[in-house]
Amino acid sequence: MSARLVFLGRLEDVAGMGELAVSPGPLDQILAALDPALAVQLLGERVRMALNGALIAEGGGVVLAEGDELAFLPPVSGG
Repeated sequence: MSARLVFLGRLEDVAGMGELAVSPGPLDQILAALDPALAVQLLGERVRMALNGALIAEGGGVVLAEGDELAFLPPVSGG
C-alpha cells in the first residue's frame, strides 16, 4: 500500500497530475524526491495542507503512513 499526494487548483497544473502515489515516510523526504520546481510550489507559504481531510498548520514533522492522503491547497482568489 502507499500514501497519496493530492494536488488541487493550480498545483495540479504544476504537477501535471491530480494525485501521486508515494511510499510512506517523512514528508521532507517525499518532497525531496519530487521535481524541485514542484516541491518549491508545494512549500509556498500560502499553500495549505490537509492530512486525511483535516487542515494542518505546517508540514514540518509530518510522516505519512500507508493509506494517508495529503492534499495541497493553493491560495484561492475570488471575484
